[in-house]
Amino acid sequence: MGAAGFPLGRVCATRGVAHDMERDAAFARFVAGSLARYRCCDWGDVSAADGKANSGAVECGGERILAAYRYPGHGSRKIWILTEADRSVTTVLYPEEY
Repeated sequence: MGAAGFPLGRVCATRGVAHDMERDAAFARFVAGSLARYRCCDWGDVSAADGKANSGAVECGGERILAAYRYPGHGSRKIWILTEADRSVTTVLYPEEY
């Protein structure tokens, strides 16, 4: 159960994110920090409308939750964190892996 009251299910990363985490400790810390923010309903770099939809999904359930986080100091590089509507799986991925 996340700090905000929604289950994350099984947390996993795509091949690209997992590979980069293994090779770069700073990136691995960024991913861990992003997950911590996500658990606290800090949706990162999404629009206000998407943030509101995420918060509604936490309250009411039944919808996917998607947040985006920019990797500081690395241009436009970012990750997404996506929790399925049934809360069975949360995946960390690059947008291009979607």
